[in-house]
Amino acid sequence: MTDLISGPDTGATQAIPTTASTAVQPPHDGEPAVQWGPSEPTPKKRRIGLWVGLGAGALLLAAAGASTILIAPGTTVAGASVGWMTPGMAADVISDRVATTEVELTGAGDDAQLQGADLGASVDAQALAEQAFADRPMWNLGAWMGEPVTATVVLDADAADRALRATVPTSFVDPTEATVVFDEATAKYVATPAESGTGISVDALTTAFNTAVSDGDATFTFSGDATDVAPQITDEKAAATVEQLNGMLATIGFYVGKERTVPVAPAVAASWLTVEAVDGELQVSADSTKIQTVVDSLAKAVDRAPVPATTIVDSGGQVLRTEAKGVTGRELGETSGVASDFAAGLEKGDAVFPLTVSETPFETTAVARSLTVDISDQRTYLVENGNVVRSWAVSTGLPGTATDLGHFRVRAHVPMQDMKGTNADGSKYVTKDVPWVTYFNGDEAFHGTYWHTNFGNRMSHGCVNMPIDVAKQVFDLAPSGLEVWVRQ
Repeated sequence: MTDLISGPDTGATQAIPTTASTAVQPPHDGEPAVQWGPSEPTPKKRRIGLWVGLGAGALLLAAAGASTILIAPGTTVAGASVGWMTPGMAADVISDRVATTEVELTGAGDDAQLQGADLGASVDAQALAEQAFADRPMWNLGAWMGEPVTATVVLDADAADRALRATVPTSFVDPTEATVVFDEATAKYVATPAESGTGISVDALTTAFNTAVSDGDATFTFSGDATDVAPQITDEKAAATVEQLNGMLATIGFYVGKERTVPVAPAVAASWLTVEAVDGELQVSADSTKIQTVVDSLAKAVDRAPVPATTIVDSGGQVLRTEAKGVTGRELGETSGVASDFAAGLEKGDAVFPLTVSETPFETTAVARSLTVDISDQRTYLVENGNVVRSWAVSTGLPGTATDLGHFRVRAHVPMQDMKGTNADGSKYVTKDVPWVTYFNGDEAFHGTYWHTNFGNRMSHGCVNMPIDVAKQVFDLAPSGLEVWVRQ
């Protein structure tokens, strides 16, 4: 740099060199030294390369950080582009894309358009976005510009049906469901028939919606014309329920063992049961409060005292017949919970409810029974346990055809038959329609007699003649094997 100064002697201007530092003028003789200030500051060096390097580094750091939280570019989920987005942002975009996808219902007029939101369309957007990020993070360059990610769109059946009905009401005629009702006249369940209707299939629309989303279409067309809609409760379902319920009516009741101790009338059972459609199926439910009314009366029908059995035995104690069956005594057990348990069983198709009872065994009484025919008295005696309990006037065999004496056993019973034989003089006879014949000795028998009433006197060919009603008593009282004594 050059500075201009004036010399003291001549007044002429001179140029002298200076540096950026303060210039010091050498003194002339007799003059003080002069110091001159700098004309301008020394410029600083600019470090441009350093600043460029710092900016590039920051960008690289930012890009590296973003690559760990963003989805790879070119990623499409459910038709929505979600590249360069966080999973949270992507979820919102996916949901919005599904909600705004448009359906044009052809054949239903110009205004027949619906969006996914109208149809209750939904996907698990958050899960899809998170999976997209997990599979295709931005840092993975190999995941960039990948194939579209498909998603399953679900339509809310009720919302879609309401929207379609409001948009195309003429396409909808509700089907008539088959029903099952109790017929009081026949005391049986019967079915009413089903009829088909018309409508627009939500299932088919769901399939078309998913196809559009998979293809990346924001708008698609679907027919708004009516199609047949089958009833959910078909005639076949109703018939199966009728068969089940009528089978239950045939056996319904409270049981002790195999005995239907307390049957339930069909009309009463029907008052317990309700048949209704639930999710396309017929469901039977039972009212335990109504069943409880019958449960409260069970003890009266179930409880009983034991009844002894009676058997007929011979003199050796051999049982010839059970005269009266014994009945075990019983008492109804705890009934709390019976009504609700029976209701649960009926709903599963089980109409047999086993009761819990305590039992008391019956005793058995043996009766030693026999018949004695007294020829001299012309009477027959019924003897039980050594005591005569009945006796009747009879007619035994005449001389020449006398009734055999001895100890015999009843061997056969014939309600009615023709009797043939030989008279004392050798002639033959036939007696028609002899009633209540009880054989005890060959062809000798107790039997009813309609051709005479001379009982107490000998009149027969060897049999024991009796009045018809007495013969019926003997027929009933004398089991096979009963001992018969014929004495003089």
